[in-house]
Amino acid sequence: MIFRTLLALAAACCLSVPLAAQDAAPATHAAAWASPDKELMVPVEGGEVYVRVNGDIAASDKTPAIFIHGGPGGTHLGFAGLLGLADERPIILYDQLGSGKSDRPNDPANWRVERFVEELEAVRVAVGAEKLHLIGHSWGSALALEYAAKYPEHVASTVLGGTFISTIHWITDANLLLLDLPEESRQLVKQCEGDDPPPGRTCGEVFTRVYSQYYVPPPRDPAAAEYAKQYGGQGFNPLIYNSMWGPSEFASTGLLKNYDATPKLLEIDGSRTLFLIGQYDSARIDTVQEFVALASGAELAVVPGGAHGFLRDRPIETEAILRGWLRRMDQE
Repeated sequence: MIFRTLLALAAACCLSVPLAAQDAAPATHAAAWASPDKELMVPVEGGEVYVRVNGDIAASDKTPAIFIHGGPGGTHLGFAGLLGLADERPIILYDQLGSGKSDRPNDPANWRVERFVEELEAVRVAVGAEKLHLIGHSWGSALALEYAAKYPEHVASTVLGGTFISTIHWITDANLLLLDLPEESRQLVKQCEGDDPPPGRTCGEVFTRVYSQYYVPPPRDPAAAEYAKQYGGQGFNPLIYNSMWGPSEFASTGLLKNYDATPKLLEIDGSRTLFLIGQYDSARIDTVQEFVALASGAELAVVPGGAHGFLRDRPIETEAILRGWLRRMDQE
């Protein structure tokens, strides 16, 4: 889950006018933070969502990969540093309804897991991809799992990154991490999750300690900041986050408070499923290994030095893992 506190950390480093579909001259290679080759607004239940594509899906002999962001209420921004993968296959990024450059109706009727799954299917149809490699992160992992279970005929492989697929598991893990802190730090966490958090870097430092005293946040990336500036959009939507999850990482009071998709691990093709977490992820390795066991034949990869935001924290290592996985899945 990309929770409020983690999003605040990300913001330190990091037109809702519908776009007509537009095609630029295809790029031969797409570097990190590259401009899209194609942008479109895709009609879905509740409005239209922003989609960007690098590469030519119709002309490519490789199955495209689609990245599914976290939140709920997040954006695709954290994935744009991995666009180097487009030198081998088309890469699709999109903003879920209610955030980023997508429409923002703020209608609670849209905040249903099944609607988000159908949104993903609408994007697949709109870009003309028969199959997709699904790469979900955090809340996006839940959507990737749900989609893979419902539409297996359109799934080439599934990556469940920073794995959130069960609220009770997530809350348990979050509070286990808190137990490793001294009482003073635990009280500080409560303040940081409240309505009047301490000023300055206090909260960033204490949340770093929650996950590991050894975790070292990466330096700010000027390219990421420039991409965010050019991209525009309305950014993260806290209304969706608070309504679906709640005000705190350590307790869920929203629509997802009883969410548990672990039974769906028995329905998907485990041999084409990768669990991907950071070394210091809030998705604890002990719990994720239990998920791996439920998806027969699934694999687990750990991004060295990464926290929950490993796609942004450790893009070189993450890209290498994903590149190897996608190549192998294309060959099998």
